[in-house]
Amino acid sequence: MPARIWVTLFASLIGVSPLPASGQADWSQVKPVLDKRCVVCHGCYDAPCQVKLTSPEGLLRGGSKLAVYHSQRLEDAQPTRLGQDATTLEGWRDLGFHPVLPQAQGETSLLERYLALGAENPLPTNAPLPETLGLALDRPLVCPTNKEFDAFRESHPMAGMPYGTAPLAASEHALLMDWLQNGAALPEATTPLPDDIQEQVTVWEAFLNAPDPRAQLMNRYLFEHLFLARLHFEGDDPRRFFQMVRSRTPSGEKIDIIATRRPFDDPGSNPFYYRLQPVNETIVHKEHLVYTLSPDRMARFQALFLQPNWALTDLPSYGDAEGGDPFSTFAAIPVRSRYQFLLDDALFFVRSFIRGPVCHGETAVDVIEDRFWVSFLDPDADLSITDPSFLAEGAALLELPVAQVGQSLGDLHMFSHQNQAQYLEFRDTRYRNSPAHQTGWGYDAIWDGEGSNPNALITVFRHFDNASALTGFHGDIPETAWVIDYPVFERIYYNLVAGYDVFGRVEHQLATRIYMDELRMESEDNFLTFMPRNLRPGMHENWYRGVLARLHTFWHTRRIDDTMPTGITFETDAPKQEFFLQLLARGNGLWSRSDPINRCDGGDCAQDALTSLTSQTGPWVKFLPDLSLLVVETSDEKAEVFTLIHDKAHTNIAFLFDETARREPEEDVLTILPEMIGSYPNFFFKLPEAQLPDFVQAVKGVATQEDWMQLIADFGVRRTSEDFWAISDQIHARFLKDKPIQAGILDLNRYKDPKSGDDPT
Repeated sequence: MPARIWVTLFASLIGVSPLPASGQADWSQVKPVLDKRCVVCHGCYDAPCQVKLTSPEGLLRGGSKLAVYHSQRLEDAQPTRLGQDATTLEGWRDLGFHPVLPQAQGETSLLERYLALGAENPLPTNAPLPETLGLALDRPLVCPTNKEFDAFRESHPMAGMPYGTAPLAASEHALLMDWLQNGAALPEATTPLPDDIQEQVTVWEAFLNAPDPRAQLMNRYLFEHLFLARLHFEGDDPRRFFQMVRSRTPSGEKIDIIATRRPFDDPGSNPFYYRLQPVNETIVHKEHLVYTLSPDRMARFQALFLQPNWALTDLPSYGDAEGGDPFSTFAAIPVRSRYQFLLDDALFFVRSFIRGPVCHGETAVDVIEDRFWVSFLDPDADLSITDPSFLAEGAALLELPVAQVGQSLGDLHMFSHQNQAQYLEFRDTRYRNSPAHQTGWGYDAIWDGEGSNPNALITVFRHFDNASALTGFHGDIPETAWVIDYPVFERIYYNLVAGYDVFGRVEHQLATRIYMDELRMESEDNFLTFMPRNLRPGMHENWYRGVLARLHTFWHTRRIDDTMPTGITFETDAPKQEFFLQLLARGNGLWSRSDPINRCDGGDCAQDALTSLTSQTGPWVKFLPDLSLLVVETSDEKAEVFTLIHDKAHTNIAFLFDETARREPEEDVLTILPEMIGSYPNFFFKLPEAQLPDFVQAVKGVATQEDWMQLIADFGVRRTSEDFWAISDQIHARFLKDKPIQAGILDLNRYKDPKSGDDPT
């Protein structure tokens, strides 16, 4: 619905005339300011008070006192997904949302009050924030309505907008205030699609709604795997994207979304249609998962799913159990087709594990190491692909906790634990008895991308409560690695993406995390099977150190298999390094064998000064945030941007809680990338290129909190720095220039405020 009609509708509901659009500032001027100064903190599910400012609909929806992330929630919460769970202002008000824009002529809106409070009480320039201003993601939020704001400003005088940062420029503040005071006019309608793009939408919607039963099952599989995707037509405007939705209306009519909690939930008994809906909101990097559509893509889908000879008697039903078990739901589709579909865009799917709806929470990612390398079992080496009876007999043991509705956490844990133990026994027995696997897995058992697909090797970084992934192997040789086969790949996806409900109760949240623990260990075990048999137990023990970790291994009935041989004859006494370097040497140059900063060889280093910071332990490492961006101004008045990644060491990652007790900060190292990664930068550093050696020496000289504070004073950019917003703009502009399709607004909710009394660990 066009935004102006929303305003008219709301005005009619409360009995006033539509707001005039007579202000000097219009939406084309206001939107860039909102994007650069407001969306950076109000762009995801964890936007304070659910005030999501990425679109006119979000502004009209307003805010809520209810938190999306609630770790003690005993009942499933009502979903509040923008554009889905309510379609009118009346519907949002019924769900408890209060307005932030003016609702009557001359009214001082909530947004205006917040901006005025920020201007009236500016924070000290380039100084730590007052103790009264909390930055913790789980801090209590008051979320006042307009009527409650007078009391709020008395008790929270420093809580104006933008919250906890340098103030807006005078021109930006004046622009927003003028817009709000003159009715906050919003665009009346979206721009029609170009004819050639509309034609592609029509062609794809026809493909996705083909009546043939096999095509229907294929398209259900595609929807359940691409419902989060930002679909981009090859060669189109780099900032135009679409989302696949289920609609009550067919192609050519206005989309009427069927809002279900999860993509595999029953859409109802009436006919429905897969549609491509334009994405009409600001692109936020955290939720920006790009998947390209093209004629070649359609041909690939046909080759994978429709050209093979397979039969389908009846379409599978919908429902919790059916939807939560992709192995039985899609059993008719050849397994090789499903696995190859995932491999074709492995980076997209790995990113979906960490860029989905989980915008908040350490528990979501404390199941993984801070940096590890991922490869994939080749389809011809995977028994689930080559032996039709493998999944037919083992599917019952692969059922995910999401399919078990209404059970307690203890029951869910026991269910997943028992099934997993039985599956591993079943799996190991089948591989031991397979004639093709008697000599073990060799290098040919690792998918090489067929010499053209860089998705075959992936690096995953954890940044405490969020994560990143990119193709290739980055950083020094990691402590751990995963080898993912088809059953693992599909289960991770349905556990963390398709089956994950951000509004779910605590049992669901914890069951998801506990089951992911099983899948991580299974992937690690796959990797160990490539290593020499005598070294496997010791490597595993090094990953899971401590008495509790050994009990964890015992509880999960984990005994590292040292009976199945490896198919690799290692030539050095460093088999892990040899294994990885051999993988990097394949692929027709898809990846560099070395890392130009962290693992450069032969003196061919891209940045000698920064190289001296990488892969080294030292007391200084623990002071660095999880993810920092370093802006180095070059002599040609441009700038290079590097990402400094703090790789934190642990005795183990076997448990949900008390991570601090398992930290080993003296083993921490730094990985540096010559590009921007991550959605949530924790800090900016900026300096001229000539000062880079001084910066490196200053970093390596940090031994105390006072040293760290001096480094911040010399090279850091505080939240309250007068340059904070200019540098943020510079970074975003560079991101958009370097990656025009993949770039999005970075989230600054996790930007640090270093103080003298901080504990660096």
